[in-house]
Amino acid sequence: MPEARVIRLRPEDDEPRVAAPPTPPGWEEQLAGGVDFLQRRLTGEYETDEFGFDPDLADHVLLPVLRPLFRSWFRVETFGLENVPSDSGALVVANHSGTLPIDALMTTVALHDEHPAGRRFRLLGADLVFELPGVGALARKFGATLACNEDAERLLTDGELVGVFPEGFKGIGKPFRERYTLQRFGRGGFVSAALRTGAPIIPCAIVGAEEIYPMIGNARTAARLLGLPYFPVTPTFPLLGPLGLVPLPSKWLIAFGAPIETASYGPAAAEDPMLVFNLTDQVRETIQHSLYQLLLRRKSVFGA
Repeated sequence: MPEARVIRLRPEDDEPRVAAPPTPPGWEEQLAGGVDFLQRRLTGEYETDEFGFDPDLADHVLLPVLRPLFRSWFRVETFGLENVPSDSGALVVANHSGTLPIDALMTTVALHDEHPAGRRFRLLGADLVFELPGVGALARKFGATLACNEDAERLLTDGELVGVFPEGFKGIGKPFRERYTLQRFGRGGFVSAALRTGAPIIPCAIVGAEEIYPMIGNARTAARLLGLPYFPVTPTFPLLGPLGLVPLPSKWLIAFGAPIETASYGPAAAEDPMLVFNLTDQVRETIQHSLYQLLLRRKSVFGA
């Protein structure tokens, strides 16, 4: 069985490589950029790919909305970005938590803004995401697509950076008492996609999301009525109504581990259930050990 590898933080990583926030543009530049963006939308001079990804909208609307959360609210620090390839496909596999999938959004910002190559992060989402009115269309415009092997393999073959959160709703909907304990990773479909395309698997550990909406209860009756996998009860929601949707300002750390190579196995290895199981377990153990490492490194849950 392959050995799990911890995401090592080298001595030089004591000061994480966090990109300095760009100099805010002047109002004239912002106005000109806004006019240009609106003109492109009105004239249709923008492109989307076969999955519905709209880079123009992502760059000029969605990412700017998320950056204040990333830089000022969660104060995200990133490690191991050198492990993420600059111009080839790779599968980033991360832990999932936080009641709402904000961890996926923050990882998207980290890879776009702080990776030297400004990598696009193509998220694989559950069916429910694309069934929600408005949310599904917005997710596709941000680069997400269905969590199925066919879409994952097409993106990886095209050299895209694909993100998968194998815990799914079991991860983001788990109670606060189980924080930072990984849930089951399913049948390892993400490993099969990596094997068929020869793409490396990059384990990613995210600390901070567990505390943004501490889930202390699950209103199962409400969840069934609404067709949701869970209905969270937190210290602030639903008690405070809409104000309860404001996430707590926890301190975040995101670490990208050394790639786990898959090309040498060959595409046929995707049909070997024991190999798929072993690689899945290796990725899970690597992320779990790395979470413990990051938790020891974080000085305070809500500190700087």
